[in-house]
Amino acid sequence: MKRALLLLRRRIISSIPVLMIVVIFSFFLLESASGDAVDAYLGSIGGGDAALIKSLRQSYGLDQSVFARLWLYLSSLARLDLGWSVAFNRPVRDLIVERLPNTLLLMGSATALSFGLGSTLGILAGARPGSLRDRFLSIGSLVIYAIPSFWLGLVLSIFFSVKLRWLPIAGIETIASGKTGLARALDIAEHLALPVGALAFIYLALFLRVMRSGMEEAWKLDFVLFARAKGLSRSRIVLRHVARNALLPLVTMLGLQSAAMLGGSVVIESVFAIPGFGRLAQEAVNGRDAPLLMGIILSSAVLVICVNFIVDLVYATLDPRIGASGGRA
Repeated sequence: MKRALLLLRRRIISSIPVLMIVVIFSFFLLESASGDAVDAYLGSIGGGDAALIKSLRQSYGLDQSVFARLWLYLSSLARLDLGWSVAFNRPVRDLIVERLPNTLLLMGSATALSFGLGSTLGILAGARPGSLRDRFLSIGSLVIYAIPSFWLGLVLSIFFSVKLRWLPIAGIETIASGKTGLARALDIAEHLALPVGALAFIYLALFLRVMRSGMEEAWKLDFVLFARAKGLSRSRIVLRHVARNALLPLVTMLGLQSAAMLGGSVVIESVFAIPGFGRLAQEAVNGRDAPLLMGIILSSAVLVICVNFIVDLVYATLDPRIGASGGRA
């Protein structure tokens, strides 16, 4: 517990300047884009006179200078106020709290599937480097990794939803179904089967190759050679020595891929019409809703930091020397 609290304190201290840089850079990046929420709104209603434009810009604070708006945003952020969504006419915090669980469910399920199955297949491939099984799995992982996630999602939708009609084609659950408890959980699982599979298969190939490479290197280490000289069974050497040592780079890769997994979930949400961060970001871009986009970017950064903190804890558990030094570099 003491080691976990030490890692948490160091992670919080190091995350504050990172989040500040993300906020300031994102703010000026969005300010440099052409058009704003007022332009998008006027385009949707067919235009407006000068008085209406002036009134809207004053109500949204767009008549102030860039630095004045930045100061107001940072002041609101210090009070945990993410601002007001112009496109939805709702607080940004409410929209994020509403959509974030769907993205977390998609990311968590895809990560668990890709990490679990990828590491298992990596152990099977690395148990006997150079074997026919190793070559087959290595080539298969390359083929899977080369497939774009959105294309795989479309193919899975056409085959399992349109042709076979086994699984729902879109959404997170059946609208107005009235299902509760286990029935609702099964309904959500059916809707997530295809998007989770499309997102997980790409990273499955990556985890497989990292695990296989780590095991190939572990076979050359002295303690593995010593275990073989003692006459231990191959299965025991693989599971207790080689695989455990190869898990360290795999856990590191899991933390590094968290941001990529979040970006992949945005694409998959658009393909399968899942009401998560991806759809929300798309709607914010269409409406030129800068406060909502800022909230999404900031929440995504916090999410990636939290995932990396969990990875630090797992890494310290697998290698106590890391926890003694205060975490990974």
